Amino acid sequence: MADLTVKICGVSFKNPVIAASGTFGFGREYNELYDISAVGGVSTKGLTLEPRPGNPVPRIAEGKGVILNAVGLQNPGVEEFIKNDLEWLKGKTTVIANVAGRTLEDYEGICARLDGLVDMIELNISCPNVRAGGMALGIKPQNVEEVTRLTKAQLRKTPLIVKLSPNVESIATNAQAAERGGADCISLINTLTGMVIDIERRRPVLANNTGGVSGAGIMPVALRMVYEAAHAVDIPVIGMGGIESGKDAIAFMMAGAKAVQVGTSNFTDGYSIPRIVKGIDEWLGRHGVVDINEIVDTLILN
Repeated sequence: MADLTVKICGVSFKNPVIAASGTFGFGREYNELYDISAVGGVSTKGLTLEPRPGNPVPRIAEGKGVILNAVGLQNPGVEEFIKNDLEWLKGKTTVIANVAGRTLEDYEGICARLDGLVDMIELNISCPNVRAGGMALGIKPQNVEEVTRLTKAQLRKTPLIVKLSPNVESIATNAQAAERGGADCISLINTLTGMVIDIERRRPVLANNTGGVSGAGIMPVALRMVYEAAHAVDIPVIGMGGIESGKDAIAFMMAGAKAVQVGTSNFTDGYSIPRIVKGIDEWLGRHGVVDINEIVDTLILN
């Protein structure tokens, strides 16, 4: 059995497979299926300062090889998370708080509140299904740098991950902007923006009209962007986008990711993460690799 431990910004993960934000809640539901101590870490449901009801329904739709969501950051608010879920989750695995806001002040406030309480904070500036804030801060590099700098200034104890949008002109440029702003790590990709149409009604399926596209179909796009970002910055990268197997996770790590996040696959297979961890270990065993870190950034271009 290989050593699957990875360390990012001084934070240890028992394995490199992290549950992606918005697909794992705060872990309680999946813990009814299996002990989520098997998960490398959990990036929580996106948290805001105040509770949010989310977008109108329908807010989930199927596409070809993908799903679209326009949930709209429904969450109980940061105080309820701290009160009801944080200590339980910390007893299980490494905790990454995914945070969002409508304004720069929102981001500053929630980061200040969570500093020192969680293992890492993941700044969600790239959500494509909220009508204000969120993605608007993640498109232009100057905005990425600004929100990163302001939020990093609120953090004395907790490393900052900046989650990047793929809906940009240059992922490398935005990755560099996050690094200049003081990010300790970047994660990517968040969902692409898409639409599904009900041709009988001549209307979009989603009440929000558009939503975030995720699932196996986006993996080639995600891999390319992770590779480009990882080779544009000197900070660690966490990769995600369409991962369904151990081999998929290995590909992201070869492209330069220190760890991966698994999202949509949790919906199609409730046991997806432990299965992917097992698949990684089996692949490493077949190839005589004793430490998962040995495969990071080992891609050989043609």
